[in-house]
Amino acid sequence: MAMSPRVRKLALTAHVTVSVGWFGAVAVFLALAVTGLTAQDALTVRSVYVTMGVTGWYVIVPFCFASLATGVVSSLGTTWGLLRYYWVTVKLAITVLATGALLFHMPPISHIARVAAAPNWTADTLASLRTQLVVQSAAALVVLLLAIVLSMYKPQGRTRYGQRKQRRSGPDQRFSVSVGLRARETHG
Repeated sequence: MAMSPRVRKLALTAHVTVSVGWFGAVAVFLALAVTGLTAQDALTVRSVYVTMGVTGWYVIVPFCFASLATGVVSSLGTTWGLLRYYWVTVKLAITVLATGALLFHMPPISHIARVAAAPNWTADTLASLRTQLVVQSAAALVVLLLAIVLSMYKPQGRTRYGQRKQRRSGPDQRFSVSVGLRARETHG
């Protein structure tokens, strides 16, 4: 199912927007985690962890699911396909695994946000979890950066499924697509 050029650009714009939003939200989360770990002021530390709970559930999780959904829609509606090229397949795997990891780590984030909001919070409370949040959010940024690199460089290589699809489509269909693209470029 090929998308029209307008719909394809809309889908790609949506995907890039939410993916960049996801990356940016995780970068902010990392900055908050570092601040929560290193700040000396108890009010600042408490505020940071409460903010991290809100940011996680209401910004990062929605951007994560939106990135997954728009990525699948974009790939299904283009010649890249969902499982035809290794870079798309790897990017899908990264996104699915990152989504799973995020959902696995959200309960501890919610826990530290609740504990930080409690009146008996001290700076020593949940010290190992506070360090873990810095490490995990830094790792998440690296993983998301890898997905961005794959999108930009698009390393060559078709999956076996992609090779079978290419053989089935044959040279005539590839020729007609390239002729159609050239005709569209010259006529508007």
